[in-house]
Parts: sequence; C-alpha cells; structure tokens
Amino acid sequence: MDIRKNLLKVVTGMVIFFMVVCYSAESKPVIQVAILLDTSSSMEGLINQARAYIWKMVNEFAKASKNGETPELQVALFEYGNNNLSAEEGWVRLIVPFTTDIDRIAEELFALTTNGGTECCGYVIKEAVEKLQWNKTNDDYKVIFIAGNEPFTQGYIDYKESCKNAIKKGIIVNTIYCDDYHTGVTSGWKDGADIADGVYSCIDQNKSIVSIKTPYDERIAKFGQELNSTYIAYGKQGSSGKKRQEKLEIIAEKNSKEGFLSRQVAKTSVHYNNTDWDLVDAYNQHNVEIEKLNKEELPVEMRNMSIKEQRTYIESISKQREEIKKKINEMGIQREKYIAEEMARISGDTDTFDKVLIKTIKTQAEKKHFTFN
Repeated sequence: MDIRKNLLKVVTGMVIFFMVVCYSAESKPVIQVAILLDTSSSMEGLINQARAYIWKMVNEFAKASKNGETPELQVALFEYGNNNLSAEEGWVRLIVPFTTDIDRIAEELFALTTNGGTECCGYVIKEAVEKLQWNKTNDDYKVIFIAGNEPFTQGYIDYKESCKNAIKKGIIVNTIYCDDYHTGVTSGWKDGADIADGVYSCIDQNKSIVSIKTPYDERIAKFGQELNSTYIAYGKQGSSGKKRQEKLEIIAEKNSKEGFLSRQVAKTSVHYNNTDWDLVDAYNQHNVEIEKLNKEELPVEMRNMSIKEQRTYIESISKQREEIKKKINEMGIQREKYIAEEMARISGDTDTFDKVLIKTIKTQAEKKHFTFN
C-alpha cells in the first residue's frame, strides 16, 4: 500500500511539473506583426520609409512587457501589386514568414524593387491570414499593417470578407493609405480597418526621411562597430550570417543616417538575436553545447583551446558585448530625447510610416495588457 501511495505521489508530482512547464511555455507573451507593402511602380517612397524605420519599430518593442515579461517579437513580410509577381497568385508574394530574425526582414526590404501593377488588397490580406502561423490565443497582439495607394476594392477577392476573417481569428488589420485622407476613405481603406477593429491612417510616402544631427551620433556609430566585433561566427551558417550583418551595416548607412543609428540601438535589444550563427548568443541562450561542436564549426582562434578555455573566451566576449550595449543604450536614450525636443519645434510635421506604426502599435498592444516602459 505504501509503495502505491509513494508511486502515486511521484506520478502526481511529475504531472504537475509538466503542467507548469507547458503553461510557462504557452504563457510567454508574443507580438506578431505582418507588414504588407504595395511594391507597384509608384511606391518607392513607402519602401524607403520602411527600410529606414524598421529598426525604430524594433526599438519600440524593446520597451514592451506583459506581466513583467518581455514578449517575443515575430515579423512577417509580404509584397503585392508588382507586375513581376504571378497573376495567378494575385500579384502577391510571401517574402518572409514569421521570424524573430529582424536582419532577415531588413535584408529583404533592401532587396525590394517596384514595377507595375494591380494592387489586390483583399487577396494579400487573405494570404496573410491563411498562410502565416498565427498564434491561436487572443491574449497575444496579432496585427496586419497594409500600405498602398490604389483603391482597396481592386481584385476578385472581396476585402470585406478578408478583413472579417482576420478579426474572427483575433487579427487586427490596420490600413495605411499613401495619399490624402479623403481619397482613402472613399476608396475603401478606412472601411477595411473599421471591419477588422483596426486604425485607418494616411501618410506622405514621399516625405524626406528626417535626420536630425545630435551630439550622440558619432559615438553610437563607433560603439556599433565595436559591438559587431563581439559576434563569433560558428557552424554552417556562421560565415553567411556574419557577412549578412556586415552587408546590412553598409547598406543601412548608405540608405539613411536615421535608419543606421536606429539599427545600432536595436542591436542592443533582446529582439536582435543571432543564435543560428553567433556563438555568444547561442551559448548564452543554451542553444549549443560547446563540447559537441566539431573543430571545423569553431572560429580558427578557438580550435586549439580546451573546452574550459573556450567557455572562458565566450564569456569574456559576452561581457564585452554587454558593456558596449549599455553604452549604446544610454546614448540612445539621450539621442531620442534630443530628437523629440527638436521635432517638437518643427512646424507642419506630417505622418510617416514609422509614426503611424509606432502610435498604432502602442495603443492597440496596451489594450492587450502590454505596457511600454
């Protein structure tokens, strides 16, 4: 009898343990953002703004928390309305499914080209709702941002049905019309947002990207370079991952100063994660076992080290990284305050892609009990 009682206690304890583990995994807050961009021939301005400001969005999410926990940020990217795309597929392309790899999103944004075309908003919303792996819980913040400048009614898929299906799954649809407010209202953009509990906004896609010089810019750029030197490429994806990071640094700097500096701050965020190719991230997040790596998978400078020496080396680089991140963060906060004060003095300021995104995200995510520090 005692054996049965003890066995029952053990089994009960195991069940409770696994229930707690499963609950903890499922309860981690998640933010899913699908960005749907019109890449027809008239939309170069929109794409440039998205390229410059993607890092500002990441920096905003770095301030978010729910129940004291930092959410996981997943971003997906679609393009639509480009004549280079398949007519049979509604001139729509899923570029990147939900990913936590923001460098991948940035890389694809810089690769976009414009051409054509026929902009089928109803179709691309339908594709985003059906093809992406949306979380089933309604506790997470799940949102679509669709931006363009042609009537929302184009195409044989009714946008009303697509928007209804989205909100049924707890997916908010926000619409961004790249022209005047009234035309967006009469052409269906506001109606689409209203149906799916979203926000309708209009922006000037051709507005120049504002770049305000601050006393912190040069130091942020300098420490950003130092931060890059702390990444240790390893494994099959090591070389390509490191090269992609270096390539994006160059492209971002050429594209806009604002985007480049925002990227440096974003690299200090928990949302900038490179566990698949960087040994420091992989080690700190327990994604790799050092002793199981082949010598060929390690960087040259680590191949003749003992396991203990390898651990010490990684931990030393990790400490350097955290110190650099702290410096960038401190200057990033000061830079943000400086820019806010300067922007407040600029008259006639109009909405841009980043402003609409950030303002809408904060308002809607707070309704899902996310807070922004």
